[in-house]
Amino acid sequence: MATMGSYCKAYSMSEFRRYPGWHGEPLAKHDEAGGSPPEAADEEPYLFLQENLVVTDGIFLDENIVFDNVTPEWERFCKEELQFEVPDWATPEMMAPQTPPPPAASERSSA
Repeated sequence: MATMGSYCKAYSMSEFRRYPGWHGEPLAKHDEAGGSPPEAADEEPYLFLQENLVVTDGIFLDENIVFDNVTPEWERFCKEELQFEVPDWATPEMMAPQTPPPPAASERSSA
């Protein structure tokens, strides 16, 4: 089963190609009959930069991986050139279930 991450952001292929070490290409899309659908000549493909800095051709973390060469240079490019940053609300600490506080003394029933 595919894993959905907390956050990803779509970028056009041309933005990723600005990275000198880029070597990924979008995966061929298939229609329901198994054939590749025609793409509009003026349509630029979009890919997804995941929270772990892997690029995918879809919204899932572990499917259709296009680029996974995560190096310090790639991290710098994502942060400085693409302005990619995972928002606070999508960090693991914020996504964790919160433990409710214990009931106040006035709410506890005497047994």
